Amino acid sequence: MQRHLISAADLTRDDAVLILDTAEEMARVADRPIKKLPTLRGRTVVNLFFEDSTRTRISFEAAAKRLSADVINFSAKGSSVSKGESLKDTALTLEAMGADAVVIRHHASGAPYRLANSGWIDGAVVNAGDGTHEHPTQALLDAFTMRRRLVGRDAGLGQDLSGRRITIVGDVLHSRVARSNVHLLTTLGAEVTLVAPPTLVPVGVEAWPCEVSYDLDAVLPKSDAVMMLRVQRERMNAAFFPTEREYARRYGLDADRMAKMPEHAVVMHPGPMNRGMEITAEVADSARCTAVEQVANGVSTRMAVLYLLLGGSEPAVTTNNARTEENK
Repeated sequence: MQRHLISAADLTRDDAVLILDTAEEMARVADRPIKKLPTLRGRTVVNLFFEDSTRTRISFEAAAKRLSADVINFSAKGSSVSKGESLKDTALTLEAMGADAVVIRHHASGAPYRLANSGWIDGAVVNAGDGTHEHPTQALLDAFTMRRRLVGRDAGLGQDLSGRRITIVGDVLHSRVARSNVHLLTTLGAEVTLVAPPTLVPVGVEAWPCEVSYDLDAVLPKSDAVMMLRVQRERMNAAFFPTEREYARRYGLDADRMAKMPEHAVVMHPGPMNRGMEITAEVADSARCTAVEQVANGVSTRMAVLYLLLGGSEPAVTTNNARTEENK
């Protein structure tokens, strides 16, 4: 593993499979009465969030605490950032406090890269979402969920997603989740197709390692997993489609469209969902939708990332010492 996790594009196939396999070990911890490991005892993880978040911040906090790390939650609201403090000064403050890892979410694309390569801090930097750029741990938990559903828990160990067909639908233009998933899923051998209105397809998408389609109904019958993206109204400064009803009619996933998918195919959503727009309540609440499962898998995956960045290369769960420490 590298020192930081900034982009899904930085991961090799072996890196990605190692994280997914480690996450599988971490998931077994969640089935125990005591859901903690002593692996990162004495380490400090800072959640540095300049954007509002529920799932990601709580997920990273739970992951770090289950590894016995000390966690500091830093929110831009109510901090010196609201008084004009720069990212550099904030980073220097965290460094003075002895942060071993900084999990950063920022509204500006490139902020985690700047933090990791500036020399301001010595700890590991994990990108928890930067602008419309990337969200690598979301892509990792999505891949983990797909591998479990499409390959199997035990059968999936050491395996990638070769030959699987993944369709990503919706607001690709503003989605850091889509960018990270395209990079990671391609690295893992999957075939990725983006489906969106022409106005929500990024400029330069032809250079991405994926296909682009504007016809959702034509792609669904050959998809192993369909990921519905949230329409990010808060990032839109223009009219990208006529009406919400028109968008739902052409690019929303309802029961009739879900019936066109192969029986084994799953429906995914990174959350939060706009029910009735990109996905209907009937589909969101169906057994084929993995949205809640993805949240649970997110904790295991982020435990794996923090462990591999901070804990070293020894087995995460299976060592006798770890079990002895855990039982103390």
